[in-house]
Amino acid sequence: MVQKDKGAWAWVPVLYFTQGLPYVLVVTVSVIMYKQLGVSNEDIGLYTSLLYLPWVLKPLWSPFVDLKSTKRNWFLSMQLLIAVALLGVGLTLPTNMFFISSLACFWMAAFASATNDIASDGYYMLGLTEKKQSFFVGMRSTFYRLAMVTGEGLIVVLAGFLENKYGDNTKAWSVTMSAAAFLMLIMTVTNFFVTPKYEAENTEDKEKPAGFLEVFSSFFKKPGIGIALAFILTYRLGESQLVKMASPFLLDTPDKGGLGYSTEQLGTIFGTVGVIFLSVGGILGGILISRDGLKKWMLPMVLSLNLPNILYAVLAITNTTNIYAVTATVIFEKFGYGFGFAAFLMYLIYIADGKSKTSHYAIATGFMALGMMLPGMVSGYMQQWLGYDGFFVWVVIAALPALLLLKFISYPVDFGKKTTAPNE
Repeated sequence: MVQKDKGAWAWVPVLYFTQGLPYVLVVTVSVIMYKQLGVSNEDIGLYTSLLYLPWVLKPLWSPFVDLKSTKRNWFLSMQLLIAVALLGVGLTLPTNMFFISSLACFWMAAFASATNDIASDGYYMLGLTEKKQSFFVGMRSTFYRLAMVTGEGLIVVLAGFLENKYGDNTKAWSVTMSAAAFLMLIMTVTNFFVTPKYEAENTEDKEKPAGFLEVFSSFFKKPGIGIALAFILTYRLGESQLVKMASPFLLDTPDKGGLGYSTEQLGTIFGTVGVIFLSVGGILGGILISRDGLKKWMLPMVLSLNLPNILYAVLAITNTTNIYAVTATVIFEKFGYGFGFAAFLMYLIYIADGKSKTSHYAIATGFMALGMMLPGMVSGYMQQWLGYDGFFVWVVIAALPALLLLKFISYPVDFGKKTTAPNE
């Protein structure tokens, strides 16, 4: 077995980029793709939100990841399966039943991605000491979000370029998804070489649970777990709806309340300034928590996650199509998300702490996914009912439950704070 913290500067960025890439392709890029292939907002909101289900249900099989083989073996095999599934999406788009067949491939990718998350997060918690976990949480969040910006940015730019080149959206997206599959394969091979073997096969691990049922019973016996789960479910209540309708809002024509942007413009905005400010926000969030502890920064980070949503409401109400106004909105949203999500990640790590931390983290993130899935499922219907302007106002209001629950959740004031050992 390898000593903890070894090689973290290499494997943390690569592992979490690879974790974020399939997620963004399944739950976000699929929205843009189906919009450009003529699928309605209602169907987009409903069916792409149902793709969250594997992340909701992943606690059911997370104990097997804890009990069988190693986390490294699990995430490498799942990453390879994701590459195959994405290639399936690309190959099925030109068929007559493209919607059903591509959704089936996305489902395969979603289940593999959820399992990859379990193994990757478990590997992170087993491979790093607590102070290194808090130090790297900003980098982890940043590279995860960089993968998402790669999906929303570079991959969407590629699709937009191919739409213009071919004059055929179906062909453009077929090639794009095949290219995404190849990128996923490259990342899988990279992970194979950069991730150390922290665990030994067929040996007793003191951090593994004794049995399947123990995992669930011990999680729900944690002190204050009811309030904690309510907070987890509502932390991203606004974002869960915004993320489904932000791209349709930018792509829809002005007569439908949208801004009339092209696929390539959308990808360019997310893939340039989005990358920079996401990185700054995520790294800064991790550094500040590592310096001061979680308590000091929880409220500012919750606010930073939600306040930028007001700018989307302003764009919709004023029908502003100005490129600078739209870009500024993306800047604040990406920075706010990178900064604000660092606190959420550390809180989930705190909730999961203990003997079965891999499975407990999977259960906690399963509830997080449920908090994304259910509001997302109705987001398209809410948008059609309220219009884009009313919808984004509702998204702003949706931040209130998490803010109200803040004073009821408990965690150590200095959790995540870097401590200095006597020999340092």
